[in-house]
Amino acid sequence: MGTFIVKGGKHLSGEITPQGAKNEALQVICATLLTPQKVTIKNIPEISDVSNLIELLRRMGVKVTRESDSVTSFEASDINLEYLQTGEFRSLSSALRGSIMIVGPLLARFGRAYIPKPGGDKIGRRRVDTHFIGFSKLGAKFEFETSDPFFHVEASSLKGTYMHLDEASVTGTANIIMAAVLASGRTTIYNAACEPYIQQLCKMLVSMGAKIEGIGSNLLNIDGVTSLSGCIHTILPDMIEIGSFIGLAAMTESEITIKDTSWDNLGIIPDSFRRLGIKLERRGDDIYIPRQAHYEIETFIDGSIMTIADAIWPGLTPDLLSVFLVTATQAKGAVLIHQKMFESRLFFVDKLIDMGAQIILCDPHRATVIGLDRMIRLKGTTMSSPDIRAGVALLIAALSADGKSTIHNIEQIDRGYQDIDKRLNSIGADIQRIG
Repeated sequence: MGTFIVKGGKHLSGEITPQGAKNEALQVICATLLTPQKVTIKNIPEISDVSNLIELLRRMGVKVTRESDSVTSFEASDINLEYLQTGEFRSLSSALRGSIMIVGPLLARFGRAYIPKPGGDKIGRRRVDTHFIGFSKLGAKFEFETSDPFFHVEASSLKGTYMHLDEASVTGTANIIMAAVLASGRTTIYNAACEPYIQQLCKMLVSMGAKIEGIGSNLLNIDGVTSLSGCIHTILPDMIEIGSFIGLAAMTESEITIKDTSWDNLGIIPDSFRRLGIKLERRGDDIYIPRQAHYEIETFIDGSIMTIADAIWPGLTPDLLSVFLVTATQAKGAVLIHQKMFESRLFFVDKLIDMGAQIILCDPHRATVIGLDRMIRLKGTTMSSPDIRAGVALLIAALSADGKSTIHNIEQIDRGYQDIDKRLNSIGADIQRIG
């Protein structure tokens, strides 16, 4: 198990460029299974979740060619479906949340797919009902035994239909889209997720020959085609990492420029940080954050305490609430953080409380943060990263704290952040990786 030794209290300065978006990468890499032709994907982040998915596809028979550090081509012309029945496949795919999205492409192209119950972050229940209800509406037969957590879905043919999703699941929407693009007839998906990741997936599929209307909305119309061709696709910069850098700059009183952010795809993220009192400026496609000794949380118009809550797009992504929470600990004022989607994602606050943060965990979904305007600074401690997003929040806390902190289980951070220690050290951080 790897460890970070962090010497906090340093002011950072300089430019940093975000990696490619993890969540988009997982979707578009799975989409390469929809065609036997070559698909080239650019700006792929070198993180463990993505690398593990690529390795899974390679073992399924996909020809994978790494053309440069961030560019890889995929050619799924010879897929071994029997591999999906092996213990090795079960082991590899069950450890990776993103593996669930191979089901839609395999079902659409080959008429059957298998997947164990996917793994990933331990942040509470993450049901996959939306995926398989959608497949069933397209005409697939779904089998699952609770005694053997292995999903089996098959269909002699898929037929377009109307469906109203029970939740705007991002991965569920992606999976159903990938199944529907090769189904016969028209598929209408209402209450579809419309995050930039989904928009990018749809744009990639259209460049491969798919027919999709309503991209960017929660109402998609997909007219099935008989086959898809290859393409070249470029992944957006990771908006979660961009938000993490904004919070880091505020917490460490640093002057940072975040390069090439694709500002127009950030939604309300910049304005949400401004509600915490953080100054930031758009410069072309870059974000400049000046050094701030103090930042003050806004209140609502009637003077009541500010609430920052996650929501489906175009609301605030839940993946950034851990960063908002830790950033608020050194602000002036109070804020209620409401994590609606996952009931275990706020449990990491006990580690921040150990560091001196003033936080009241109201219930599994809500925490009140009382910012004391740096009058009580965080102090270094020893902790363990429970998941990707909490892990980077703890790293931000450690970088702002007085003294030395030790963070164990950094493999969780590596799942979502590429060479984060090297990149932050290049602008003045002091992070030592052990193991």
